[in-house]
Amino acid sequence: MRAALYARVSTKEQNTLPMQMKAMKALARQRSWTVSMAISETASGRSTRPERETILNAARQRKIDVVVVWKVDRWGRNLSDLISTLEELSALGVALVSTTEFFDMSSPAGKAMVGMLSIFSNFERDMLGERIKAGIRDSKKKHGRPRTALKHASKIQKLYQEGMNKSAIARKLGIGRTSVIRILAGDAKIAK
Repeated sequence: MRAALYARVSTKEQNTLPMQMKAMKALARQRSWTVSMAISETASGRSTRPERETILNAARQRKIDVVVVWKVDRWGRNLSDLISTLEELSALGVALVSTTEFFDMSSPAGKAMVGMLSIFSNFERDMLGERIKAGIRDSKKKHGRPRTALKHASKIQKLYQEGMNKSAIARKLGIGRTSVIRILAGDAKIAK
């Protein structure tokens, strides 16, 4: 099998690239794989990783059969990125193998693990969608104290025209005096 080795650190201050590469080369020798490419990259959580893309292009061109990483988190930026690239590699017939974890897509159990991760990723995506929809629904609700005084606007106008003072109107209708004043001044919008 033709292997591509991918070592990554997030910052230049980290110095584990040689250690990662040594462990991956040892695994390739142990399994009698031919190392077709060995790539090291310093990249944080940014969206593009040109060196990783080089490996993905090699997989698309059927130049490699397995990608070896030190840990799975060195390959994926986040869970959804990890799942999408694992699904692509799987569709291309390329396995991903971690040297330090029990993650080996070249085995039936590893292939099943990718399927389970995919299910959890879809579940996470669906839950996020539900939370977004709930937030939108909640934002459309009216917030604050209900405008109950507006229901009495016509009664307030009538009682005031009959000569009742604002405080008496408020007591009679069981609403605040300020609401009566606002309705009479035309500051409050009348509920339909």
